Amino acid sequence: MDLSPDPAGTSIQDASNMAVGMGGSSANIAAGLVKLGCKSALVTSVSDDAVGWYCEGQLDHYGVDRRYVKRISGEYRTSLAVYETRVDNHQSVIYRNNAADFQMTVEDVEAVDYSQFGALITAGTVFAAEPSRSAAFRAFELAREAGLPIIFDVDYRPYSWPSAQVAEEVLSRAGAMSDVIVGNDEEFGFMAGDISRGLGKARALANSSAAIVVYKMGPEGAVTFANQQEIRTGIFPVTALKPTGAGDSFMAGFLAALAEGREMRDAVLRGSACASLVVARPGCAPAMPVTAELEDFLSSHPGPTEFL
Repeated sequence: MDLSPDPAGTSIQDASNMAVGMGGSSANIAAGLVKLGCKSALVTSVSDDAVGWYCEGQLDHYGVDRRYVKRISGEYRTSLAVYETRVDNHQSVIYRNNAADFQMTVEDVEAVDYSQFGALITAGTVFAAEPSRSAAFRAFELAREAGLPIIFDVDYRPYSWPSAQVAEEVLSRAGAMSDVIVGNDEEFGFMAGDISRGLGKARALANSSAAIVVYKMGPEGAVTFANQQEIRTGIFPVTALKPTGAGDSFMAGFLAALAEGREMRDAVLRGSACASLVVARPGCAPAMPVTAELEDFLSSHPGPTEFL
């Protein structure tokens, strides 16, 4: 559940009103995919309370299949993100104590009929604690057995992990099992042990295990490794309201474009356009575009920057 001071530009400490929205990387990606004409289902756990029920209602609102969303009781709670809709001095505060989504189990992922889906997508936070870590790796195995590509958004959040060493080991293991890997320069650098080696890490994964690797560099664009090629793309400049939500929206736009059979460069650029739309609007899932909005943006925008 996302909370952000309203109106835009207000700091958390000065807030008297908050806007509310659905949050969480995997839920955002799922919602973004549906908005762009795909179908998606979410596997997770939410607390059996008003916040958890809110998230279930939001999944219904966006059309995300939640048959695999489990309610849990006790001390576990659905996480909260409180973030500001501003770029300068931006603050984002995440509450993940006793996070409900970490309680996803092996039994939960074994209950999924993988033959009904086209791909398995996860963000890196699911690997940060047990039992969801073991559950996610089991889901990878089951997806592989069913012939599904495994899509991994590194999405490294230090506050979720017990240590940087554990994160490096676990995320590297997940990356080695994935067919599509998306991350930024800092995340690949983290996996490689130093940010200066991040691009080399991305290239090595593309040359060994992954079919597609997208190495994002924020305002500088991205390098995509696929089909023995290195595709360099820029971004669509906009006036940003906030930095949050870009990565989730990129994933939704990129994957929706691949699902439509678009060329790799076009898919990356459509993902970049989705990211630009989201940073220019309040909210994350609410800010993600539907197909008509994406097409309008692409037809009216001067075009992406040149990759330098």
